[in-house]
Amino acid sequence: MFMAELAARKHVQFILSKAKEKDSYESVLMEHIRLNGAYWGLTTLDLLGKLDTVDVNEVVSEVLQCQHESGGFGGNIGHDPHILYTLSAVQVLALFDKVDVLDTEKVANYVAGLQNEDGSFSGDMWGEVDTRFSYIAICCLALLHHLDKINVEKAVYYILSCKNHDGGFGCTPGGESHAGQIFCCVGALAITGSLHCIDKDLLGWWLCERQVKAGGLNGRPEKLPDVCYSWWVLSSLIMIDRVHWINKEKLAKFILDCQDIENGGISDRPDDACDAYHTYFGVAGLSLLEYPGVKPIDPAYALPVDVVNRIILGIKE
Repeated sequence: MFMAELAARKHVQFILSKAKEKDSYESVLMEHIRLNGAYWGLTTLDLLGKLDTVDVNEVVSEVLQCQHESGGFGGNIGHDPHILYTLSAVQVLALFDKVDVLDTEKVANYVAGLQNEDGSFSGDMWGEVDTRFSYIAICCLALLHHLDKINVEKAVYYILSCKNHDGGFGCTPGGESHAGQIFCCVGALAITGSLHCIDKDLLGWWLCERQVKAGGLNGRPEKLPDVCYSWWVLSSLIMIDRVHWINKEKLAKFILDCQDIENGGISDRPDDACDAYHTYFGVAGLSLLEYPGVKPIDPAYALPVDVVNRIILGIKE
């Protein structure tokens, strides 16, 4: 099925080199989302079977330094807490089976405190509302075994209020359907056992229409393909059992064509600059496509299946 080869060793070197960069232009630009970058890079290493190449204690220490008194985490040390970085912190700790270093009650209370009366979630104290935050809250609380701290029924109702006539979902009610938002809404509905509320054929049609002639996927009609949608679209199709509606071979070729086989890393499109974000989503997409040598990833939790089994189900390997 797979004609090209994944330059796994090069990608591992690329991720490790990015982790060591502190003063480069790219590193400075990403300073405010360092915890997100840690999640992308470390999950990539885990999917490629190389998580043991990093110092666990160093990672845990850096993550904990980003936590605030509120229980939430900032994107970097000294940065304001936000629900997005809080999930990244929990996910990183989950990779190493170190969630128990947290006061999970405190973290869960921070996340639950961001739920609004209509069931939606704010990202932080400033009150921006987005279905991304609904997914983040539900995923984070599920990983912490504290979903009972929120009104799940209201959360699901709000998500469904963001569903559009084309079957997709937007960031707020009436917002344009977008593949990234669709993942967030479908993922949240999957975790809460509410996928029966979706018109899977209608949504599946919208999602499979995201594949362009080159094989890649885009996020909205008439947009260029981007490797990151290999995750956002593909995971959603898997969760609603409509992944057979796209050409998997052409998608895999598109992802592999976006590799820098000399220096490592994966870019958004062939011959563009590589970064940790697209490297993660490219490898994660290949995982969903069952590429040989890449560990399976859970389409709802965006973590390796063995990590989810351990954290959610208590299954130890």
